[in-house]
Formats: sequence, structure tokens, C-alpha cells
Amino acid sequence: MSTSHASYKAPLTAVSKTVRKLFRATHASIAVVAIIVTTSILSTKAIAQTDSINIVSTAVPFLRISPDARAGGMGDVAIATSADANASFWNISKVNFAKRRSSVAVNYTPWLKDLGLNDVYLATVAGYHQLDEVQAVTGSLRFFSLGNIQLTDYSGNLLNSVKPSEFAIDAGYTRMLNSKMSVGVVLRYINSRLVVGDVGTGVLYKAGNAVAADVSVYHDATDEGEGLRWGVVLSNLGSKIGYTNDAKNKDFIPANFGAGVSYTKDVDGSNKITFALDMNKLLVPAAPSATGVYSVDSANLSEYRTGGVVASWLKSFSDGTGVAKSMQFSAGVEYAYNEQFFVRAGYFYENRNRGNRKYATVGAGFKLDFMDINLSYLVPAGAGITRNPLSNTMRLGVAFKIGEL
Repeated sequence: MSTSHASYKAPLTAVSKTVRKLFRATHASIAVVAIIVTTSILSTKAIAQTDSINIVSTAVPFLRISPDARAGGMGDVAIATSADANASFWNISKVNFAKRRSSVAVNYTPWLKDLGLNDVYLATVAGYHQLDEVQAVTGSLRFFSLGNIQLTDYSGNLLNSVKPSEFAIDAGYTRMLNSKMSVGVVLRYINSRLVVGDVGTGVLYKAGNAVAADVSVYHDATDEGEGLRWGVVLSNLGSKIGYTNDAKNKDFIPANFGAGVSYTKDVDGSNKITFALDMNKLLVPAAPSATGVYSVDSANLSEYRTGGVVASWLKSFSDGTGVAKSMQFSAGVEYAYNEQFFVRAGYFYENRNRGNRKYATVGAGFKLDFMDINLSYLVPAGAGITRNPLSNTMRLGVAFKIGEL
């Protein structure tokens, strides 16, 4: 064998090995997607039609909609994944570990697209800036359009049409405690403009306002991109929100406890795979069950609605519906090639007595020098009241990189 032939064989062999590994990893990702989709379909078919559903209702539920296309492709997992500009929606403590000093992300999520609606959507902007090696600030804006809604009276007579909308503005601060752990706090203003004025019912409505806060911690023990991460978040800890001047007629906002863990395996320097798991629990107690006796039901509901905010967080663990049943779980996997191309899949689970949402997601991502592009798709699952509003919907997210690596 000539020297020149030998010199070409080595790089060709290396390329061949990389291609084979990429081929196997891609097939593994496809297999994961197939398993997740199959599990989603089978679990949906296994649900008995007679099961009761006890959904915990809150005001401004848009605060719990996943706005991030990257997380959306992983079953809505993001509490302990690697840092990016969308951390404001999940765990701002992550941003101190981001590779770029600053970044801004824009996301667009159609809502009820499966029903042919085009004016209902969630649009978000989020970003962060690292002040130095131990501090960072964050900010975000969520805007939820509910489209055009025709109002009627109790007899079905047309009144007028409204275009309700809601938004939330955040500002956050994070600080490193040591080289592996960071904490953060977020302050949030919430505005919910559903109906304003007297719409013919004799009740004077107004826009609802509330303030809330998030507290979070994030631990990153990765070395050269491989290792374990975990995070804990208390979010939307704040006041009730009301739409009339009746101080007793106010609703809870979706306070939530979340915990997550992720592990990244560096296969060979070019190929990485991350497994992630999140658990979330609403810190809002279930409304009392109806007894059929009007006076009793009215008194129970009045007591529920006038309960204190802090007391409601504690009561959510002992409202008689079962703590385990109130937990939601998200599991996701992300395959990365050269930190430039990403394939994702995930699965979301909610107990059948607390909403019965079960769905699979898939996604992909691309990294360029100046921005990241993420896409996600929620596989259609469920029917009727368990049909996810994002079924058969493609979500798009773009993150712009600012500052040095």
C-alpha cells in the first residue's frame, strides 16, 4: 500500500465510523418516537368512558401553556435541561450556565389549530443577559389571544362580540451560589382582559390584574457536556384575580411546584443524547364536590373561593383527591449531532381523574452561528374534552444569540 493511499484511508475510515454512529443514533431516535406514539394511542384506547374527571380550574391558565418549541418537542420537559433563552418560562436559574452572554427567543404557538381557528394563539418573547460570571437578569412577555367571541344571553340572544386577551410580563434575577448551583427569583405582572363593562347581564366586568413570583434553583454537575442536572421551581406564587368589584368573587392563579432532572451522555464528542424527566403539581386545591343540596354546595363553594392564597397551597396536598393523582409527568429525549442538529421526542402524562391529558411530541432543532431554530409537533391524541388544544399543531421558536461564547 502506498503512503498516499494510507493517508486518505485514515480520514475516510473516521468519516465512515461517524456516519455509522449517526445512522444508528438516528434510528434509535426514530424507534423512541415510534414507541412513544404507540404508547399514547394504546393508553388513550384503554381509558374507560365512565371515568370521572375532576379538573382543578384556575384563572389565567395560559401561564401553564408550554410556549417553547424546544421543550414542546420533548413532552414539555425543561426544568433541568441545558440553558437557553426560554429559561424564563421554566427555570431562570439555568441562564448562568448558558454559553452565550445574552440571547433573545421568540416563539409562536397556534391554539386550537385542529379546529380551524386562526386567531387564537400564544406569542412570547424572552431573553437574558449575564452581568458577570455570577449574576444574570432575565425578562419575558407572554401574550395570549383568545380570538373573537360572540356573547349571548341565557336565552341565546346575541349581545355583542369581544376579543379577549391576556398577557404577563416578567423580570428576573439569578445568582451563582457556587460553580455548580444557581438560584433565581422572578416578579410577574398578569393582566387578563376577558370582558369589560356591562355585556347585558347586569354585571359590570373589568380586566383582572394579579402579581406573582417564581423561586428556583438549578444544579449543573456536567463535565465537558456530560453529566447530571437537576432543578426545582415554585412558580406563580401570587394573588388571586377578579373580574368584578366583588372582593369575594376571585379566582386562584395556577401556582405550581415543579422538579426536574436530566442526564446527558457524550457518545463520542460528536454525538450526545439527553434524557429528561419533569414532575409538576398545581398548588391549587380541587373545588368541593357537589352534594346535590343547594345550600350545602353554595356554602362549600363560598368557603373555597374565599380561602387564603397561602392556605390554598398547603390544602392542595390534602384536598381529598390524592397527591399522586394530582401530579403531571413529562419525559423527553434529545439527540444532538455536533451541537448543530437535534432530534427530540417526549411524552406527557396526567392522571385520568385530573384531566386525562396524555400525548406524545416530536421535534427538531438547528443551530446556526447567530441563531437557533426549533420546531415541535404534538401528535393527535384523545377525543372530546381530553383532546389537546395543540393536537396536530406545529410550533416554531427562534433564538438569537448575542455576545461572545
